[in-house]
Amino acid sequence: MTNQNVYPEGELLLRTSPMPSDTNSNGDIFGGWIMSQMDIAGGMMAIEITGGRAVTIAVDAMKFIKPVKVGDIVCCYGKVTRIGTTSIAIRLEVWVKPGFREIALDRENAFFMVTEASYTYVAIDKDGRKRQFPKPEKC
Repeated sequence: MTNQNVYPEGELLLRTSPMPSDTNSNGDIFGGWIMSQMDIAGGMMAIEITGGRAVTIAVDAMKFIKPVKVGDIVCCYGKVTRIGTTSIAIRLEVWVKPGFREIALDRENAFFMVTEASYTYVAIDKDGRKRQFPKPEKC
């Protein structure tokens, strides 16, 4: 975890709220659910930039800083860090706005980072083979 910012870096890609079925026996949201939301958000950005199908090929290490609860608003931010000829790396951060009852009690912790990771996507053609894509002029 390298980002100690007070605010997220990158573009807001996804906002959602976990449901009770996304929890473990302690009532915390599964880390795998958070990873899935990150992959969905990063995948949409990769598809837009590569101009077609793109698949996840790597995720760097993740560390979860704080638990996420049912009713929290989960926000995923993304920023392109590298564009190759067939692949793209996107730095993703997950920030949380706690449920309304907790915000009223603790305004200092009303928006906090939960995790971050770099996801790498490869552009593929209709047959699933990697393909080249033109680098965008601006991301």
